[in-house]
Amino acid sequence: MSGARVIPIGWGGTPNGVPGRRCGTRGARPAFTLVEVLATLVLIGIILPVAMRGVSVALAAASQAKHRAEAATLADSKLNQLVAEGSMTTAMQSGDFSPEHPDYHWAVQTAQRDFGLTEVNLRVTWSERGQEHNLVVSTFNYDVNSSSGAQ
Repeated sequence: MSGARVIPIGWGGTPNGVPGRRCGTRGARPAFTLVEVLATLVLIGIILPVAMRGVSVALAAASQAKHRAEAATLADSKLNQLVAEGSMTTAMQSGDFSPEHPDYHWAVQTAQRDFGLTEVNLRVTWSERGQEHNLVVSTFNYDVNSSSGAQ
């Protein structure tokens, strides 16, 4: 036995003395303890409502931005139409954007200024989540037929 290597067997039946699995027997599978499971449930119970609130706030902000951008586009279109037609009077005009956008309403108000200028304010209103929102777009229009212009 001069060439054979001898490995001492420790107390547990393994070469290093640490108990190991025995062949042919089923050992205990690793699992979570009850305390770990309960701690995880408590953390989920705290984090989940906060995360859902964040998602809700983000969705509300996105909806408001979408409505405001749509109102700005509608207001710009209506203001250009009114200026191009020359249908601005000193009386208050109003309406809605039916049939495509019946939830948006507009009202235009004009005021005569110096040097033949007319200030035109167009207000677009809409209702979102039970609250009324509005957007005002303004411009000045020069009346070339005005006699009060500079000479």
